[in-house]
Amino acid sequence: MDVTATMETTAAPGAVFAWIDDLARYPEWLGLVSRAEPAPDADGDDGPAWSIDLRGRLGPLARAKRLRMVRTVHDRPGRVVFERRELDGRRHSPWVLRGEVTATPEGSHLEMALHYGGGLLGPVVERLLGDEIERSRPRLIALVEADA
Repeated sequence: MDVTATMETTAAPGAVFAWIDDLARYPEWLGLVSRAEPAPDADGDDGPAWSIDLRGRLGPLARAKRLRMVRTVHDRPGRVVFERRELDGRRHSPWVLRGEVTATPEGSHLEMALHYGGGLLGPVVERLLGDEIERSRPRLIALVEADA
């Protein structure tokens, strides 16, 4: 499953990037992320790690998932990438979150792309993500523009 979302704002790229390069800030604007806390680093990590809890409800179906995500790319203020890196020695479905911020004449353009390589409840998760993206966009714009 691949989901991409975009956003335009009058804020400068650095102000936008400050809200997407640290997963600990995501619960403030992205309702699916109910918790995001720094996680211990491990050998082989490319950057800092977070333990995040994803929670979502679609009608009678509720899903919860805990992931360990590592920031693998950090090109301030343009690009950030987070990848799932669990420490339990088991194989897990990949999760990759990419964010790119570009300057525009009016401010900034943000593109976020999520890749999930698992198949369990794929269409349900995709719909849940789509709904949450629509709800989160105005929250993120308000936070970014308030900081600018």
